[in-house]
Amino acid sequence: MAPILKLDKLTRYFAGLAAVKDVSFELESGGLVGLIGPNGAGKTTLLSLVAGSLQPTSGKIQFEGRDLTGAKSFKAVRSGVARTHQIPKPFLTLTVLENVEVGLRFGRSGRRVGGEKKAMHYLELVGIAPLAPRLASALSVGDLKRLELARALAARPSLLLCDEVCSGLTETETASILRLLCDIRGAGTTILYVEHNLRAIMSVCNPVIVMNYGQKLLEGSPDTVQNDPSVIEAYIGKKAAS
Repeated sequence: MAPILKLDKLTRYFAGLAAVKDVSFELESGGLVGLIGPNGAGKTTLLSLVAGSLQPTSGKIQFEGRDLTGAKSFKAVRSGVARTHQIPKPFLTLTVLENVEVGLRFGRSGRRVGGEKKAMHYLELVGIAPLAPRLASALSVGDLKRLELARALAARPSLLLCDEVCSGLTETETASILRLLCDIRGAGTTILYVEHNLRAIMSVCNPVIVMNYGQKLLEGSPDTVQNDPSVIEAYIGKKAAS
């Protein structure tokens, strides 16, 4: 089976400095893949390149067998790539329901009919349907994270790029989000998941890709990654708690 995503020597420079350099890997369809590394390793930049909000300096991005290199974000979304942001970016003056309707309108289907019913479906999926009439500006951090997921899912992606959806959450909220990610993967959506919470990553992701200084350092199972000396030196410092 052909990979859903293939990166070939993907590179992005900022003012002469490589934020991402010669990164190559493939994602199999239906996977939940972790992407970790220290601050400044290039993880969010890499997600932005795949999502089309940044353009690569060089290298190639193939998605579902099509060349997506340099595609603008709206084209990436219409092709089936959606993302969440490390810091939620809702439309604060819109309601929770209206935020998800935006995802429906600008996603793969471009849906204009039955938007409210479909939007409620995604709010129910992430567990915040009762908050539908509230303004997004009134949500807690945890509920904003869920709204990010609902809006991304409303775009009907084949590939979901998740950027630290558990940061700032309680242990209970984190466990709930991880179950939700597993359910999303179980429904057929491939997930590339960036997270600083190593326990979270190691509990749900396989394989795990490690970046350091903009480059891919290692790819392997959670056990392989946790026990690799180069990873321990670069990032973990000690074996993550099991």
